[in-house]
Amino acid sequence: MKKFSGLTLLAAAAAAVLISEAPVAEAANCNVMELSPCQPVVQKGEAPSETCCKKLKEQDPKCFCVYAKNPMLSNYFTSENEKKFSSCDVAFPKKCT
Repeated sequence: MKKFSGLTLLAAAAAAVLISEAPVAEAANCNVMELSPCQPVVQKGEAPSETCCKKLKEQDPKCFCVYAKNPMLSNYFTSENEKKFSSCDVAFPKKCT
């Protein structure tokens, strides 16, 4: 079985978001690929970079709910991972409808 890199999986997940959540994602202008500078935080436990924090702050808060509801992305948007981004001072939604 072929191994895929995190970036490949993130790209596939982004495509899935765009297909499955197109009206919501388009309305909120969501693009999960813009969060690629944050991958080391989730995958390696590194501290968020300045670029990562900037990209998180640029996201519409509605996007985090779109990503969290997508089965291919939800593991990236757990409360455990959210804590890793606390230094970015980003307001993640407490409840998604």
